[in-house]
Order: sequence, then C-alpha cells, then structure tokens
Amino acid sequence: MTEKTGSNTANQSTIAAFAILEEMAQKGEPSRVTDLGKALNMPRARIYRYLQTLVTLGYVRQDPETERYQLTLKLFHLGQAIADSTQLTSVARPVMSALRDELGQTVTLSIPEPNGMRVIDIVRVESPVQIITRPGAILDFHTSAQGKLALAFGKYDPDKLISSADIRAKVAMQAAHAREFGWVTAPEETLPGVNAISAPVFDLEGNFAATITVVGSVQDIKPEPAEIYVTAVTRAAREISNNLGCMEYPI
Repeated sequence: MTEKTGSNTANQSTIAAFAILEEMAQKGEPSRVTDLGKALNMPRARIYRYLQTLVTLGYVRQDPETERYQLTLKLFHLGQAIADSTQLTSVARPVMSALRDELGQTVTLSIPEPNGMRVIDIVRVESPVQIITRPGAILDFHTSAQGKLALAFGKYDPDKLISSADIRAKVAMQAAHAREFGWVTAPEETLPGVNAISAPVFDLEGNFAATITVVGSVQDIKPEPAEIYVTAVTRAAREISNNLGCMEYPI
C-alpha cells in the first residue's frame, strides 16, 4: 500500500485503519503486530502506528503483559447502534427471537455484499455445539447456505465467483433447489459438525435483500432437515419479507 500526499494520504490511512479493524474482527482473538503485518501485507512500523491511533481513539486495547492487541467493545456498541437503527434488523429481530425459541437453535441474519454474505445479527441459544460465527463475519458464496441463496436470487455470476467447474455445477443444483423450494442447507461446509438451513428475504420491490438462517449441530439439523425446520425458517423469511413491504413472496 503506497502512501501519497495531501488528502490521498488521509484516504490511504483510513483504508489501512479499517483493514486492521476488519482483520482483527475476523480473527477474533488478540493479535501481534507481526501477524497483522503479514495478513495485510503492510510493514510492521505502519501497522504499529495505526494501532496506536486506534488505541488512543478507544477502539483497540493492548494487553500490557502479552503486548497483543484486541478490539474493545466501543466498536461493537457503534455497530450495534447502527444495526438497531436499520429497518431490516428492527423488523427481523423479533422474528429471529421467536424462531430461536421455537426450534432451540441459533438464528442469524445476513445481507449480500460483493465478496460474500455478511452476518449482521445473531440470536444465540446455549448448546453443546457453540456457533463461533460473529456479527460482521463474511461467509463465502459457495460454502454457506446464505451464499447459495445469494447465487440463486441475487445478481451474481457464479462463473466469476467460483473457479472450479465441479463446484459451480454443485452450487448450480443447490441454487435451483433454492429457487424451487425456497430454502437450502450447507451441512459441514462452513464449520465442521454444523449445518445451516437458510431462506431468502425480499424487500418492498421483491429484490433479494437478506437471509434468515437456523444454525445448529448436524445431529439436530440433518443434511435433509426435518420438516419442522423447513416450515419454520421459510415461514420466518416470508414474515420478515412481508414486514419489509414484500406482499407477493416470489417463491
């Protein structure tokens, strides 16, 4: 990353700072300057400089014993405030909580982005299998139930996103299933021992807007899920879509 003068320098610095924050959030554990430098392909001195600024602003703290850096809750509270103010999250949260209570499984809400599906909200349930996905995580298009729905209903070209012809063929079959039945699974594709069943959410104009997903152990949510899961998640997706103004659910 080349730093320039004037406003370009500020822009590059801002980009670098956010790259560090995103890398730390994705990693989810205290980080060393060296590790961040390798992950982001930036010099250690530059990483250190940006980290000190983030520490001063209160977004990052340094452990005095290990000298590793980790995110503070300030960033979480900022993100939560933004999430709570959006129509999608506000509309979806009560439905997600009800779905969690009905099935006894963790429920997530994700939105499409150019490089995958971003998890924006999670309603967790205590279980022997802990779902370690965090809000802000990006899920791949071809290895997540959410991503397969994006390929089925969003404006994405699988040929550009997936290099393997075999994987493209497999995902195409799953996307076709999603378009016909309104749901799709991803057993042990995102996390070992974990399955997810996901249904699409559509906005006022009938465009693909998000996914609601039930996540749990493969022992609970089978590769061919029980009807109770299918019925519950598709009903929840329709309810959120209707509340967003989508009166004619496309499936």
